[in-house]
Amino acid sequence: MHRPSALAARARRAAPVILSAGLLASLALAPMPASVQAAALRSDDLASLHVVLPGPTDSTLTTDTRRALQKRLDGIVKKYAIPGVSVAISFPDGSTWLGSSGVAEVVGRTPVTSDTAFALASVSKTFIAALVMALVQDGRVGLEASAADYLPALDLDPAITVRQLLDHTSGLRDFFYHRRIDADLLKARDRRWDETTSLRYVGKPYFKPGRGWHYSNTNYLVLGLLAERVGGASLAEQLRARFFEPLGLTHTYYQPTESPRGPVAHGYRYGSTSTKTGPIDLSDGSDIVPFTSVVTAAAGAGALAASANDLARWARALYGGNALAPTSVQAMVADVTRTKAFKPSRAYGLGVVAEDIEGRATLGHSGRLLGSRSVMRWLPEEGIAIAVLTNQSRTDPGIIARALLKIALRPAEDCTCVGVY
Repeated sequence: MHRPSALAARARRAAPVILSAGLLASLALAPMPASVQAAALRSDDLASLHVVLPGPTDSTLTTDTRRALQKRLDGIVKKYAIPGVSVAISFPDGSTWLGSSGVAEVVGRTPVTSDTAFALASVSKTFIAALVMALVQDGRVGLEASAADYLPALDLDPAITVRQLLDHTSGLRDFFYHRRIDADLLKARDRRWDETTSLRYVGKPYFKPGRGWHYSNTNYLVLGLLAERVGGASLAEQLRARFFEPLGLTHTYYQPTESPRGPVAHGYRYGSTSTKTGPIDLSDGSDIVPFTSVVTAAAGAGALAASANDLARWARALYGGNALAPTSVQAMVADVTRTKAFKPSRAYGLGVVAEDIEGRATLGHSGRLLGSRSVMRWLPEEGIAIAVLTNQSRTDPGIIARALLKIALRPAEDCTCVGVY
């Protein structure tokens, strides 16, 4: 697996890269500028998380804006030879731009539509973090409580708290970093894993609990087990009851135990960085994408799938105040100041990353599996959410998000640029 420094270098170059099997479940996030880390949690930023939305207006999405967004998307897909992309941009007046380009399945030339679901990879962590925070709101989980109290059978270090699992300060080693796991996952892509199997690949801790920061999928696999134990139901059942159904997320589901709600995009890898190299389908013949072994191994760390429209709605609901109590969202973001002391590679809170895009503060998460990359962002000051889903693991979808936000944030009277740029 590539180490964070290698990921950071690739993110800075913003160029297509080849991802080895070792990137099966690593988070795809660019390092956070120090200035953003310092400013991420001003009190006015926290207040702006719960925006008062303006009334409807006809000026947000003009015909020229829509045309410019679609042309830019098509241009990027062609430039980087991306199989398929789905994008949703949700505006504060209630309007949404849905854009798609390319194919969900290469051989059959099945086009991506607004209903197509993609693997979310580590963006799934935003849902797991929200579920845990909901249990905290219910008084059933304590952020400072020992995780071992809820999961005695796992033999966790009793010093590890629930908060430390959420913000990656537990020290638990990432099971996806084990030197043998890539080969084991790929040799039988149709094999179903469980959390017990994945945990066998956890090595020695990075550090003692609370003594550092290191992104680790193990934290969220454990949080998924904790939520099931405390909530008394499966992750799928709890997520559906708490979030999917109340928020109208009709194309979002937990892949290990639920069936697709519509069309699904296959995942593709490449044999080189060249855009002339053809895509290699990773499907194992099932409905689980990109393939069964890696998704079931990830479990709570990265097993959800959704459409771009659902994901943009989720960003607005989560960070805009409809999914959790405002105090819970503020606690999730405020934790960035706590982890900052450990100089993390990204400004990370309780399942949320604070990131600057074109000088604008954003909240969200990114994800990467072999054959899938995704990004979700909420701009609190502008009241805009964007979700970009792709069925490949070579090109950073952040490139697409940044390019489209430049157009979406441009004043309507200036938005007449429809060329590729």
